[in-house]
Formats: sequence, structure tokens, C-alpha cells
Amino acid sequence: MSSRKKVLLKVIILGDSGVGKTSLMNQFVNRKFTNQYKATIGADFLTKEVQIDDRLVTMQIWDTAGQERFQSLGVAFYRGADCCVLVYDVTVANSFKALESWRDEFLIQAGPRDPENFPFVVIGNKIDLENRLVQMRKAQNWCTDKNNIPYYETSAKEGVNVEKAFETVARNALAREKEIDTPDFPMPIRIPTEDKPKDSSGCPC
Repeated sequence: MSSRKKVLLKVIILGDSGVGKTSLMNQFVNRKFTNQYKATIGADFLTKEVQIDDRLVTMQIWDTAGQERFQSLGVAFYRGADCCVLVYDVTVANSFKALESWRDEFLIQAGPRDPENFPFVVIGNKIDLENRLVQMRKAQNWCTDKNNIPYYETSAKEGVNVEKAFETVARNALAREKEIDTPDFPMPIRIPTEDKPKDSSGCPC
């Protein structure tokens, strides 16, 4: 079983500028956190290998800029994504309201085959801060309404729930991959055969 091929999963992290997308990625991949904020220009990615049950999975995590002026980069980065992580800051109400448009934007740009069941994970970040404005129940209700998206509250600074959230990202992306891969062979291509002489048995095939 362990001889099964390695899996590469492309994960996109979306959310408003400053919600902690880069910090979450760095905490998960490098177990590091910095207080210095530097806006992501365009997009950047890190990779990390994780073991999910019997499979070795390489997660390629794309951190995209939250600023409006970089959103035109969307198509190139979103295409081929296996999972999308939507991040907001629990202390900034507008970053939670923006989740709807980030989700819609992703579905438009990425054009997944089955948008209704595409795996998203929602992260409410910065729970280490005192001035929370978005209550957990509100976020959970939003996720339930959107086809039961898994929801995690994290602190990129303290590493709380970061590992757990990304493990769910990997598991959900893998589950989707299995569903898509179930047909072992593509549909046969029918080639017109009008020019061919008919079979001597009289079969019109």
C-alpha cells in the first residue's frame, strides 16, 4: 500500500490583506511566526510533505495577495487547485463579510468541475487577540449554510489549531481526488467509421 504514488495537492489561501494568510502558511510549514507584517506581492508558495494515513502527500500551499490590485492574477493561480482555504481575522468584522466574495471569486476563476462539492476550509485567525468581533457561532452558521465547510479557529502566532486545520485541508482534497479518479479509464472516443467497408457479418459497427 505504501508503494502508492506520491500525491501533490495544490492549496490556495484566500482572504483580505492582513488576516494572517502568510503567517498561517509559515507556522504550518516552518513552525515560525514573525510580528513584522509584509504584504504579499502577487503570490508565493511553500511546500510541505505530510503523511495522511498510508499516503505521503506533498502540499503546495499558495499564498495570494489580499489587495484588490492583485486579484487579476487569480486565474493562473487558482486553476488546478485541490482545496481552498478562506481566512478571516476574528477581530475584523469586514474580513469575515468578505469571505462570501472570496469564495465566489475562487469558484469563478478556478472553474472546478463540481463547484457545489469543492473542498473549502474556513479559518478564523488571531484568536490570541483580546478584541474579538466575530463570534464563533456566526462563522459556524455561515460554514453550515455553505455545504458544511469545516471551520477552525487558529492563532498563527501561537500555533493553535494550525496543524489540525491543514490536515483537514489535505484529507478533504484527497477525498475529492479519489472521487474524481474513480473511473480508471476515460470514456472511449467514438471514431466515425462511414468510410470503412461493412463487416462481412453484416454488423454495422
